[in-house]
Amino acid sequence: MSDMNYIGGLVKILETPKQKILNSNTLVITFRAQLPQIRNVRTVELVCWGNLAQSVLNYYKVNDYLLIEGYISFREKDNLKKNPSAKKVTITVLKVSPFLLNYKRSMNKLS
Repeated sequence: MSDMNYIGGLVKILETPKQKILNSNTLVITFRAQLPQIRNVRTVELVCWGNLAQSVLNYYKVNDYLLIEGYISFREKDNLKKNPSAKKVTITVLKVSPFLLNYKRSMNKLS
C-alpha cells in the first residue's frame, strides 16, 4: 500500500540552506529548489532534519541536481491578494542521492 503524499523526484538547488537548531539539538535546514520541467517550472521548499541535513550541508551546493524522496505538503501562501488559490509546496526530505553535481566544483576536485 502506498502513501499519497510520498514523492520522489529530481530537483535543482537554488539557494544555500538556512540552518536552525531545535531545543533537542536537532539540525533542521530549509532551502528552495526547482522541479525541472519543460514548461511550467515550479519552485518548492525542501526541509531536511538531523544527519541528513548535515550531509546536505557538507556535500551539495547551489546548482546541484538531487534525486529526493519525501513527503509533500501544501500550505496557504501569505499573499492571497494576487492569487487566492496559491499554495506553498514543502517537501520533507527522507532520502537524497546526487544526480548531477556542479561542473566547476567537480573539475576543481580532479585537478
